[in-house]
Amino acid sequence: MAETAGTAHTRGDLRARPHADVLIIGGGINGIATFRDLALQGVDVALVERDDFVSGASAASSHMIHGGIRYLENGEFRLVHEAVTERNALLKTAPHVVRPLQTTIPIYSTFSGLLSAPLRFVRHGSGAHRERGAALIKIGLVIYDSFSRGGGFLGRGAVPRHAFHGRRRSLAQLPQLDPRVAYTATYWDASLRDPERLAIDLLRDGVRDGRTSGADRAADRARAVNYTAAVGARGDAVVLRDENGEYPFTAEVVVNAAGPWTDLTNSALGEPTAFMGGTKGSHIVLDHPELLAATGGRELFFEHSDGRIVLIYPLHGRVLVGTTDLEHDMAEPAVCTEEEVDYFFELVAHVFPSIAVDRSQIVYRFSGVRPLPGHGGTAPGFVSRDYRIEARGLAGTGSPRVLSLVGGKWTTFRASAEHLADRVLAELSLPRRRSTRGLPIGGGAGYPTTERARRQWIAAHASGLGHARAARLLERYGTAAERVIDAIRVVGTDDQPLATLPEYSAAELRHLAATERVVHLDDLLMRRTSIAFRGLATADAVTEVAEAVASTLEWDAAAVAAEIDRARERVHAADESWAGSTPVA
Repeated sequence: MAETAGTAHTRGDLRARPHADVLIIGGGINGIATFRDLALQGVDVALVERDDFVSGASAASSHMIHGGIRYLENGEFRLVHEAVTERNALLKTAPHVVRPLQTTIPIYSTFSGLLSAPLRFVRHGSGAHRERGAALIKIGLVIYDSFSRGGGFLGRGAVPRHAFHGRRRSLAQLPQLDPRVAYTATYWDASLRDPERLAIDLLRDGVRDGRTSGADRAADRARAVNYTAAVGARGDAVVLRDENGEYPFTAEVVVNAAGPWTDLTNSALGEPTAFMGGTKGSHIVLDHPELLAATGGRELFFEHSDGRIVLIYPLHGRVLVGTTDLEHDMAEPAVCTEEEVDYFFELVAHVFPSIAVDRSQIVYRFSGVRPLPGHGGTAPGFVSRDYRIEARGLAGTGSPRVLSLVGGKWTTFRASAEHLADRVLAELSLPRRRSTRGLPIGGGAGYPTTERARRQWIAAHASGLGHARAARLLERYGTAAERVIDAIRVVGTDDQPLATLPEYSAAELRHLAATERVVHLDDLLMRRTSIAFRGLATADAVTEVAEAVASTLEWDAAAVAAEIDRARERVHAADESWAGSTPVA
């Protein structure tokens, strides 16, 4: 398999120089954010990911950046405060992918659950379920507002307060809601439109190569590679495996950021642990114009009949429905089952009973395992979403130190990475040079946040492309679109759209393939773009994309055919985690 220009030199660097001060195992959002933080401190840091970047638990998110109002019921006030703070910051540092999200809770009673809520907290979710009524939700939203004040998004200096409406006004705003609804409560969180794009931006911020300018952006020595697994320990070295075989790699500190696979990774490194107890969450994506219109452009976030908090969420012209919270054996692949699909249809009917939904409208499914700590008999919905750091030695030697991140969520990735980086810096006896707090991420740097600034940016970059095309690229990549536009101009193409995917051109996809560490076709379809998510990865489209990037990735006819087969299998496997793969061992 040929490697990309963005991957080959870094993978070769790991073999050519098999040492770093810090080795991070795991290329999900927390590993990548920690990599970026350490690189910005000038640390010699390497990151390895056994599959593609953000292809495991981080790829199975609900596409939200949120404070976690429901965590208040668990008593996790510190986490909610931190999450709200990070949400508000991301609206400023990553405005190209993180946007304000109006969220509405349908409520069917007034006082239900008010007396049983303290018992749920004490018993961690055990006992009979009682529906959360308006009074209980009102209390939660008042507390949530108190954490949110002063956040400063929407440009008004503070997060808007929640609002309650009765049945008549609720149905006037959302006419297809269940007419039995007693109230609705509306508050604001944030949408993460393209999680994988944000992760790639963070990775780019951490890896300084010939395409990334700015002397203070990152350490020259920072290296990150995908399709490279940590498979064992040999003395004081970690054994890495890529397509060319195994080799030892040494580091002063090893960071285990493998998410749900943390215990499996520690076992492979000779120090078995039992830190994790992740639960499975699945989602489906529907191409359903009627349901999309019924949402009114807002997320519906509500309690289903079993007490599970679920969502219906308009995104990319589709409707995301999720999520389950089921115990899961990490030895088994995480797959969105037909029973879960039936559950999703039930929850749609719970809120929009007049709207019919069937399997023909599903364009994509995905499932993953949350990196939660072990929780004994605690009900899944009451398992802590907070994070901690555990320290061990490699294979019983005590050196190097192995720091395992237990827990963590998308919203708090910067904060958890900062804590982990500070722990690493302490191990290395190094000072922190700079904070990542308030630091723009990738295409969020200089992003035009007013309509006037947006028009000015588009006008400045539209030459040879047209205003509509420049606007689309800005929407897709933020100000990093400038690199895409420059690449299109350099190759001298007229940027003609693909026949099957007119929103994309061959020149654009070749640029992604060449600069974003694309190794396989599914990397491009599922994680560098939203093609798969929106259900656009048809047989003809997959073939056209493969042929468009074949020369860039040095694929011959046989390789193209193999990549097409692989991509079709992965895109339609009803699973966006590591289904079918062998655990680290």
